[in-house]
Amino acid sequence: MSGFDFFLAAISPYHISIALGGVIAGTVIGALPGLTATMAIAVLVPLTFSMEPASALILMGAIYTGAIYGGAYSAILLKTPGTPSAIATTFDGYPMAKRGDGDLAVTLACLSSVVGGLIGAAFLLGLAPPLANIALAFGPVEYFWLAIFGLSLISALSEGHLLKSLIGGTFGMLLTTIGVAEVSADIRYTFGSHTLIGGIEPVSALIGLYCVPVLIDLVATPGRHLKVTAETRGFRLPEALRLAWRHKINLVRSSVIGTLVGILPGAGGSIAGLVAYSEARRSSKRTEHFGTGEPEGLEASESANNATVGGGFIPTLVLGIPGTPPDAVILGALLVQGIRTGPKLFLEGEGSIVYTFIYGLFIATLLMLPTGLLIGRYAYRFIITFPKALLVPTVAFMTIIGTYAIRNNMSDVVIMIALGAVGWILDRYGFKPSPIVLGLILSRIAEQGFVQGWTIGTARGDVLAEFFARPISMGIIVFIAVSLFYPVIAKRWRLYEEAKNAREN
Repeated sequence: MSGFDFFLAAISPYHISIALGGVIAGTVIGALPGLTATMAIAVLVPLTFSMEPASALILMGAIYTGAIYGGAYSAILLKTPGTPSAIATTFDGYPMAKRGDGDLAVTLACLSSVVGGLIGAAFLLGLAPPLANIALAFGPVEYFWLAIFGLSLISALSEGHLLKSLIGGTFGMLLTTIGVAEVSADIRYTFGSHTLIGGIEPVSALIGLYCVPVLIDLVATPGRHLKVTAETRGFRLPEALRLAWRHKINLVRSSVIGTLVGILPGAGGSIAGLVAYSEARRSSKRTEHFGTGEPEGLEASESANNATVGGGFIPTLVLGIPGTPPDAVILGALLVQGIRTGPKLFLEGEGSIVYTFIYGLFIATLLMLPTGLLIGRYAYRFIITFPKALLVPTVAFMTIIGTYAIRNNMSDVVIMIALGAVGWILDRYGFKPSPIVLGLILSRIAEQGFVQGWTIGTARGDVLAEFFARPISMGIIVFIAVSLFYPVIAKRWRLYEEAKNAREN
C-alpha cells in the first residue's frame, strides 16, 4: 500500500466515527479532576480488543489526545488541573477566567492543543525511527540531569518569591522519600504506619494541593468565583486566531519541546508543559505578565502537552518502550492483540497498521477543534452559572472518586485531603503549589537516576566521569546553568538598559 492508501483507510467513515467518539470520551474524562489520560485509556481499552489493530490504535490515540486537552477545562475554569499535564495551564488560564476571559482561554487552549497535536503527529510520521535512537542514548545519569533541569525551572515559576519556591520544591522532594525507596526498596520515614509504606501517590498529592485549596476558597468567598459578563461572546474564535498567529513562534517552539520531551520515556506532559512554559516566559517581551493571565503562557502549556502524544508514540512503537504513562496502557493493549512493537512495525507488511494509525491521529487531532470548541463553550457557560452550593460538593465528590480510583485505596484520599489542607495554609504565606508538585514529580526520576548512575560509576571506578564526562549530560548541565542564572542576568541587563536610556534622555 502507498501512503495515500493509508490516508484513505484513515478517513473511512468507520475510522472517523471512532476517532470522534474517542476524542469526545477522552475530553469529558480528562476534564474531571483526578481522572487522568492514563485512566481514560485504561477504562475504555476493553472496547478495542475486538477491533482491528489499526482501528484500536486510532481509538486509543483519540482518547489520549482528547483527555490531554480536556484537562484544560478545569485548569482554566476551576484552577484545578484535570490531568497532571495541565498544571502549567492553571498559571495563566485561571487568571484569564477570573477577569472574564474564560471563553477566550478555552478557545485558545483548543487551538494550541490542535497545533501541538498536529506537530507531534508530524514528528511521529516523518522522524520516528531516527528520533527513537535519541531516547536510546539516555541512560540513568541523563535522566538524573534531566530531572535536575526540570527542578531548575522552579526559578522561572517563583513569581518573585524564589526562596519560598525553593523551599516548596524541597518540601515536594521530601514527600517522595516517604515509603519504599525507588531502587534499594528500603522502607523510609513511615514512622511505623502501614499506610505510608506505599508512599505519597503523585496524582493524589497533585489533586490535594491544587483542588482542596480551591474548594476551601470557594466556600470562604460569598461571590462567584469567575467574572460573569452580561453579553454572550460565544467562541471568540477570531480573537483567539489572532492571538495564536501573533504568538506562532511560541506555539511552534512549545510544540517541538513537547514532542522532544515526549520521546524521553517516563517524562510525560507535565514536564513538557512546565519546560515549555518556562521557555515561553524567558523569551517573551511580556515576562512580567506571566502568571496574571498572559495568553502566551496558556498557549505554551497546551501546545506542549498535546505534542507529547505524538512524541510519546515514537519510542512506544519503534522501541517498545512507553514514552508516557498512557503509552504503557496502549502498549499492553497491543500486546493483547498479538502486535509486537519495534522497527519491523514500520516495514512493508506491518506498515499498514502504524501508518493508518498515524494518519488517524491527524484526523483525531483535527476533530478536536470543533469538538473542543463546542464542549468548551457549554462547559464555560455551565461553570459560571452553576450554583456554588452545588458546584463545591460536586467537585469535591469528583476529586475524592478520582483519588480513590488511582489505587483503590482510601489512604490516598486521606493523604490527599491532608496535603490539601497543608497546601491551603502554605498558600496563605506565599508558598505556591506548583514548585511543590514539580519537586514531587521530578524527585523520583532524579533519585532513581542518581542511585543507578552512582552504582554504575562505582563499578567502573570513576563516579565523576559517569556524571560529568558524558556528552549529553554536559549539554543538559549547560541548560541547567542557563535556567538558574538567566533570571538574574536578564534582570541586571534590563536595569542596565533602563539606566542607559535614562542617561541618554
